[in-house]
Amino acid sequence: MTKTVAVIGAGIVGVSTAIWLQRDGHKVILIDKAGPGEGTSHGNGGVLASCSVVPVPGPGLWLKAPKMLLDPNQPLFMKWSYLPKIAPWLMKFMSHANAAAVHKRAAASTQIIGDSYNDHVALASGTGAEKWLHPDDYVFLYNSRADYEADAFGFSVRKENGFEWELLEDQAFRDYDPIFSPEITCAARFPGHGRISDPGRYVKDLAAFAEAQGARLIMGEVTDIAREQGAVTGVRVGGETIACDAAVLTTGVWSGPLAEKLGVKPPLESERGYHLELYEPSVMPRAPVMIASGKFVATPMDGRLRLAGIVELGGLDLPPSRAPFALLERQIRAAIPGLSWKKTVEWMGHRPSMADSLPIIGESTVVRGAFMGFGHDHVGLTGGPKTGLLLSQLISGRTPNINLAPYAPDRFH
Repeated sequence: MTKTVAVIGAGIVGVSTAIWLQRDGHKVILIDKAGPGEGTSHGNGGVLASCSVVPVPGPGLWLKAPKMLLDPNQPLFMKWSYLPKIAPWLMKFMSHANAAAVHKRAAASTQIIGDSYNDHVALASGTGAEKWLHPDDYVFLYNSRADYEADAFGFSVRKENGFEWELLEDQAFRDYDPIFSPEITCAARFPGHGRISDPGRYVKDLAAFAEAQGARLIMGEVTDIAREQGAVTGVRVGGETIACDAAVLTTGVWSGPLAEKLGVKPPLESERGYHLELYEPSVMPRAPVMIASGKFVATPMDGRLRLAGIVELGGLDLPPSRAPFALLERQIRAAIPGLSWKKTVEWMGHRPSMADSLPIIGESTVVRGAFMGFGHDHVGLTGGPKTGLLLSQLISGRTPNINLAPYAPDRFH
């Protein structure tokens, strides 16, 4: 049965949902306060990081985090004025810093992101956006074999979820990519991954395709979900009620207030992420790399190299800090000696981080026809297409072929 579905949020999750809904025969209204691909979907690292199933909180983080916060060369920052507000969320987040929680999250994440490149191919084929999509390796770089072995727990979790890698040491790594510092002697190369060479334009092109297929694009902020007898009848935008049969909430870290109106109080916070774009770099990595010592990625993009990473806890409203930008520049200069470029562009955005590091995907148990897809942590671009497909299946009355219980909205009543 054809439905009119309002998709709230035009980042990668919302736009993916819109396209899959259209392919299932539904009419789509796509609503965003800033326009498609303008938020976190613009500024991410651009890697389709299927193997990134290991969450930030893990064994040992209780000991590591305080030291990292006090070291200006570590990729963890805190806006200290925000600490009282974030403290309750932080305690929930850190309660998952144990092996059992990591194994649980990794198994669930693999269902969403484990085949990301092919999920993007299925989404983008025939849309015009596929030109930004590239198959590639994803390579983790270490200064030494000992540094690689110190990450053994994370690699064992990846292995148990089906990921394989090749270890490149010394000359084998130099033969693979000679541009890096001699101090980097060890690399784990994961094949079968991918990258997006302009994430913002990719999402914009997908949205333009959805519009060309009949989607109605509305610029505005949804303030409420209209309902009658417990079921969605419309969405409120700028004082107007726009009629629809179902609504999907995909506004990332800004999803909390509307989710509460749907009976869910998600433990959701912003992990503020930073990126630097280096235009016309003198050299370019062969593939996207995670420089493990700095926990940031360097991704080849269209005409520039994007450095993305860093975690800063500071909420949605405080201004960017200078220290993360400076750290990214110091680290890339150390990793690629002699690197030069013509222009630098800075960006700071907001990753939607759930206390249990798993997204919400599913229907409200309080309001029929109200669906949610947000909270993808560091892998929103990676998991967007699969999340959109799952939401379209649910709205169409089909049963997905994976267990959706780990992402259930009602785990946060």
